[in-house]
Formats: sequence, C-alpha cells, structure tokens
Amino acid sequence: MVTNINELDFSKTYTYADYLTWQFQERVELIKGRIFKMSPAPNRNHQRISTDVVGRIWSFLKNSSCQVFHAPFDVRLPLPEHQIKGEKVTTVVQPDITVVCDENKLDEQGCNGAPDLVIEILSPGNTKKEMKNKLEIYQSAGIPEYWVVDPEREFIIIYHLNEAGNYIGTTPFTDEDILRSPVLVGFELDVSEIF
Repeated sequence: MVTNINELDFSKTYTYADYLTWQFQERVELIKGRIFKMSPAPNRNHQRISTDVVGRIWSFLKNSSCQVFHAPFDVRLPLPEHQIKGEKVTTVVQPDITVVCDENKLDEQGCNGAPDLVIEILSPGNTKKEMKNKLEIYQSAGIPEYWVVDPEREFIIIYHLNEAGNYIGTTPFTDEDILRSPVLVGFELDVSEIF
C-alpha cells in the first residue's frame, strides 16, 4: 500500500492493480501506465456546470437502461494495443461525467470498458491533457461520444466516432445553439442555459 504520492516513481509504468494500492489524497489518472496528477478541486463554476449537465442527462435517462455518473468515478480502459499484447489495464481515467448503457461494464470500482459518452469540463490546468491525450485515449478505446466543455470560452465540442473509428468534431456549440447528442438520441441541451 502506498500512502504518499512521493513514494511513486513517475518514470515507471503502472497497472490498475498498482492503482488500487494507492491510498493518498491526491487524485491521479493512469494513462497508458503513466501517472498524471489531476488538477486541484474544480472551481465553483466547473462544479455548477457539471451538476447542471449531470442533472439534465439524469432526467433524460430516468426510464432508460443507461446510467450517468460524475467524478470521481474510475473508468478502466483496456486499450486495443494492450489487449493484443495480453497486458493488464494500464489506463484509468476519471471523466467529469460518464454515461454507461451496458450494465455488464459496471462494477463496484466503476466502469470496466468503454462508456457510451464521456464529458470533460476544462480547467486552466488541464486543457492540453483533455484536448490531446484524452481525445487520443478515448478514440483508441472506442468511446462513441466525447464532449469537451470550455467554461472560460463558453462552448462545447462533440466528438463522435466515424465508421473508421476516428473522432469527428463538431463546430463549437455556443449560447445560440441547441446541442443534440448522437449517442443519447432525443437528448437536447440549450447551451445558453449551461453557461
């Protein structure tokens, strides 16, 4: 058991089994075996947006087999290149919002496999990570839909997988737009009510 983050060697790669032994207060994610420290606790605006979006999705999904979760919620992503080599899970992320429609992917630790939708709300300290690393991870894991919410510039971009397994991004949805989710068919979000 590791109780102090400083006991870890940030140059090493780790697995989900290692991650489960970490008992320190800092929140981290494991991306392809590498440790990434998460930003400090989100600010009030970030939390307000997250709560608002979760509430709207929860209301929409009430009579559905899909479920919505908010961070911290572990999503274990066995990436295709690791499955081929027979390696253990080396990617554990905590999206701000996660929607899972396949109950078989849920266990007491969170989600094991690709959720149907993940939403990341950007913070000043993690913009690069969300826009590059996570997009690549989520695409590789086959997550059908990924939203990037930018509270500072007040827009939302939706990425959805095309038939070739690559993300195609929308133009930014702003306060003049109604966002419609390709995965949550029938779900609409008036962007002006979020920002």
